[in-house]
Amino acid sequence: MQWTKPSWRDGLAGLSVAGLLLPEAVAYAGIGNMPPQAGVLALFAGLLSYALLGSSRFAIVSATSSSAAVLLAATGALAGLNTLMRMELAAGLVLLTGLLFLAGAMAKVGAVSAFISKPVLRGFAFGLALIIILKQLPRLLGVAADNHDAYSVLLDLTSGVAHWHGPSMIVGGSALAGLYVLGRLGPNWPGALVVMLLGMAAQHHLHLGEMGVARVGVIELHLNQPAWPQLAREQWLRLGEVAVAMVLILYAESYGSIRTLALRHGDEVQPNRDLLALGVANVLSSVLHGMPVGAGYSASAANESAGASSRWAGVAALLVLAVVAFSLLPVVADMPEPVLSAIVIHAVSHMLDPRAFKPYFVWQRDRFMALLAVAAVLWLGVLDGLLVSIGMSLFMTLRGLARARIAVLGRLDGGHDFIDLSLSPKAKAEEGLLVVRPEAPLFFGNVENLMTQVREALRQHPATRCLILSLEESPDLDGSSLEALRDLNTSLKARGQRLLLARLKSRAYVVLQRAGLGDVELCVLSIDDAVMLARREPGLGGVKEG
Repeated sequence: MQWTKPSWRDGLAGLSVAGLLLPEAVAYAGIGNMPPQAGVLALFAGLLSYALLGSSRFAIVSATSSSAAVLLAATGALAGLNTLMRMELAAGLVLLTGLLFLAGAMAKVGAVSAFISKPVLRGFAFGLALIIILKQLPRLLGVAADNHDAYSVLLDLTSGVAHWHGPSMIVGGSALAGLYVLGRLGPNWPGALVVMLLGMAAQHHLHLGEMGVARVGVIELHLNQPAWPQLAREQWLRLGEVAVAMVLILYAESYGSIRTLALRHGDEVQPNRDLLALGVANVLSSVLHGMPVGAGYSASAANESAGASSRWAGVAALLVLAVVAFSLLPVVADMPEPVLSAIVIHAVSHMLDPRAFKPYFVWQRDRFMALLAVAAVLWLGVLDGLLVSIGMSLFMTLRGLARARIAVLGRLDGGHDFIDLSLSPKAKAEEGLLVVRPEAPLFFGNVENLMTQVREALRQHPATRCLILSLEESPDLDGSSLEALRDLNTSLKARGQRLLLARLKSRAYVVLQRAGLGDVELCVLSIDDAVMLARREPGLGGVKEG
């Protein structure tokens, strides 16, 4: 692993990012209904692991708002009000998340980055931000509300306006305004840290506690003895289902951040190495009884904007946070709760930009899926909404593959190129030959539909002596596809027609050789070469299987 020499820019970037990370760690722990130390320890695990193993010079691995919300939904549903059980479940979920990341790294599936489509991910993030903000408003307004149901929170707030606490509203509103003002001054301003310090000073000197403004309370930072979570088999199985969803959302968020920043600077992306780093970070966080961690975009972008030039910036942030955590963390107990809520609201507010959906309406693509993801999260809650969003994303992918069409190809202007006949009047069909191309990879979900379209095309071209099927979109073929091709060849032979498979990829060619489809001819070259081969007598020239 290559390390560059640390520079003063990395030190300044680490100092700047540390000012953002500490209040966010405490805030995200609150979102997950975890003790503040869980967010801080997760931060240590993420920064250390990624600095040692990660590939991006900008990525900052820590707890994220989305993973904290999923953690709350999962542990709350399984543990209810049992705090000790909730902590055990959280440790088990973070551990399984880390192990799944490690399994993905060993299986080298890092290149498969788009588990969740971007429209669905943006819709999920938008709905998640709305829920998080709704659940933070009671603390900002100084009122009691049901923290487990966003709709109950909204109902309590609207029906109990008379009970809103004036001093808490002033403190929270001032903190929120200060965060937005400082945010406009540039990324080098640690706005969250400045507001946190001002809030603690106000709590102490203005005696806000006497006015009824709640404070965060004591944060005890201590390392628990590493232990395997004591859970029943049924609980492990349920956590396994949630861990898959957690991995998908964390990886989609992390890889999106890492890839965006890498493309901006021309850096190399190493997804399998990042999977390893995220796996180790989550396993270590579980050992420390911390929260799930990923490379959030806001902290990573802040690190880039602060001038980071290597992963030493993350090391610098870790050292600064260690000094603060083990010397000044007790002071954080005086931070007013409305200030903490304001930091959370400000941190997730960037996800509430409706302009993110504009391209889908302009393109008239995926707009329904994005809005449906928003509705799923708001209606079903964070965890079930996430699972439904992932299911929708995969369903739409399979739906698109299953509804694939075939293109009937013709020679363009008498040259060597073959294109879809419907695209240009200059493309002409070959006499006695029918050249078709499935517009998606053949697999069990679409092969029967595509073969039906092929047979319909044959009926429309009764003079066809040879069918050339171009499989350039299919890198491999499953058993259902092989059986369908065998049946197609049988029906063609019964009518005295031939089948030639063209543009074969290496794995598809090998499996077709093993399948032994009789006199089906196999061609790995261009369609033009396949046409010349088809015009010869069967069995002469070219590459064939028979």
